[in-house]
Amino acid sequence: MEKDRGFLRLKDISLAAFFASGLMSSCWAMEDPAVQRGRTFARVNCAQCHSIDRVTASPLKIAPPFRTLHTRYPVETLAEALAEGISTGHPSMPEFRLDPDQVGDFIAFLKTFENSR
Repeated sequence: MEKDRGFLRLKDISLAAFFASGLMSSCWAMEDPAVQRGRTFARVNCAQCHSIDRVTASPLKIAPPFRTLHTRYPVETLAEALAEGISTGHPSMPEFRLDPDQVGDFIAFLKTFENSR
């Protein structure tokens, strides 16, 4: 009998872990595909210098964390610069020219930081 209770507890814990992992993965799956694509673009092209998450510092000190951009200006105002090619006053920032879909994806990703206060 005691052995059966131990088995039941283990079974209950296993079921709870299974459902919790499914719930977490479904939250990621529910994320807007544009946001997912924008995050991927940022991870591949920007994360070497900019922080692209909610907590870490930017690897390059002068590169602003993406989570702070919306506090400086509406991120939608970056759309034209992203489409035409962002050029800055320092040579370490590469010039990117994004197509309209990429611009929308990247802006969608940046806007996720607006709701994280």
